This record gives sequence, C-alpha cells and structure tokens, in this order.
Amino acid sequence: MAEIRHPFVEANGIRIHIAEAGEGPLVLLCHGFPESWYSWRHQLPALAAAGFHAVAPDMRGYGQTDAPDPIDAYTQFDIVGDMVGLLDALGAERAVIVGHDWGAPVAWNAALWRPDRFRAVVGMSVPFTPRSQVPPTQAFKAVYGDRFFYILYFQEPGKAEAELERDVRRTLRMTLYTASGEGPDRSILPVLPKTAGFLDGMVDPGEDGLPSWLGKEDLDFYTSEFRRRGFRGGLNWYRNMDRNWRLSAPWAGTKVTVPALFISGERDVVRAMAPGAAEAMREWVPNLRDIIWLPGCGHWTQQERPEEVNAALVEFLRSL
Repeated sequence: MAEIRHPFVEANGIRIHIAEAGEGPLVLLCHGFPESWYSWRHQLPALAAAGFHAVAPDMRGYGQTDAPDPIDAYTQFDIVGDMVGLLDALGAERAVIVGHDWGAPVAWNAALWRPDRFRAVVGMSVPFTPRSQVPPTQAFKAVYGDRFFYILYFQEPGKAEAELERDVRRTLRMTLYTASGEGPDRSILPVLPKTAGFLDGMVDPGEDGLPSWLGKEDLDFYTSEFRRRGFRGGLNWYRNMDRNWRLSAPWAGTKVTVPALFISGERDVVRAMAPGAAEAMREWVPNLRDIIWLPGCGHWTQQERPEEVNAALVEFLRSL
C-alpha cells in the first residue's frame, strides 16, 4: 500500500496541511462538513496504486490547516483560490478535482470558474445547481418558515459552536451515524420547531452502535481533530452562502463544460432534501458522463462504499 505523506504547503496566503500518496496526474480530494482529509483514507492508496498523485487537503478552517478569523474569509472564492494555490504549490498545471458534501460545491465551482486548471470534476452527494434567483437564506426561509432548518440555524455565529462543542465525540458519533445508510430512514425529514438544535434531529447509537464503516479508531481521529480545532471554521462556510450568491453573479447561467461524474448514496439525506436535482444537472453539466447511485448508501459516500467509489473514480480518471 502506498505511503501517505503529510506535508504542509503555503497557498493563497494560508498554510494548508495535505495528505498525499502516489505519483502521476494530480487528483485533488476535497472533504465536507464535519470532516477531514481522513474522509479520503480509502481513496488515497487506491488512486496511488492506479497511477495517480492523490492529494487530500484539510480544507480551510479544518484540521491542521489554517483557520482565518474573519467569517468572510470562507467564501467559495477563497476556498477555490486555495485549490488553485495548491496546484501552483505542487507545480501542477492542471488537476482533476473531486469533492464530497461541501467539497462538492468547491469542485463544481473550480471547474466552472477555472476549467483551464481543473480538467475534470467529480461531485459526491451534492449536485451542481445553477445560481438561484434569490439569496439562499431567503429561499430557505420561504420553504421552512417556522420549522427548524440546520443551515439557517448555523448562520448565527457562536450558537451552533456551543451546541456542537459541548461533547465533540457525541456530536460526531450522532452526525456520522444518523446521516449514514445504516442510520434511521431520512427519506422523510423530521419536522422540528425553529427553536430546536442541530442534534435534536439526530440519533445517538452509542459507542457500541457505530456504523460498520466507522471504527472506534476512526471516531477517535475525528474527535481529536475537532477537539483541537472546534467547529467554527467549518460553520463559517455556511455563513457565506449569501455572500457567495452575491459574488457569483457574473457566472449566472454558466455551464460546467469539463468532463464530470456524480456519485451519491440512494439513502443520502441530500437527495431527500433536493429530489430531482441530480437529474436536472444534465442541462447545466453537458459533459456529465454518469450519475451513479449507490444502493443502501447514506451521506458519507466514499467512506461507506470505498470499493465502489474507488472503482468509479479510477474508471473515470482513466477515461480522460
């Protein structure tokens, strides 16, 4: 198995910790919330063995990567800028970019804004969606009204941090279990009052009820990362959704033209929240090669189904 190296690189004005393996064409792996480079632990050696240079950064605000103080330092433009800076730091002219959860918008936007640097894109869990007519939080308020919606709850600085950091291990255990394919049925989302917290809609499986894909040593790693860093950096990504919307106005109506692949779990809560969004991508991503639904898989795509994801990634990469 290929050795996973852990250097630090300077890019876009911050210090980024990366996990990397292999040599060859560059493949960037962008994680989501609340995660880490570690979410790609099964993909790094597999891509290296297939002849690629796989790089999974701790994204801005996570793990051992810098977490700037200002909330507005976490726009998609800052984060895509980190990925462009990473290519420069690694001496790579172009890369394929892969993203899961919040990493997926980073990947889609990188391909949309810089097709000269990102020659293909893979999105997992979160499909590409065109720019909306109104700011995202306005749209969410119209849909959810007096009901709880986690993205709106995350908007107030400090509030979600206090809840999630009260017991970091419990927060991660509940989140990783509940959104997984082995968790409760999420095809119908629980209806909670606006006064609820993030964890009120979650189920705690206890230490002996972890999903089969998440060992106690995996939970140990995530817990140590978030105990050290906290959740603020990751939450700040959500707090820039309206700012991202304003800044992205020049790209309204633009299509992702590079070769693309979408992979998601059939039981992913994102699918329940946005039914039909993946299929609607074909209009906006004309070079979408395939949409792969993984039966029984929940939200944590590449961790829950590493073998299927690795096979799909390698096949796509070799087709380019």
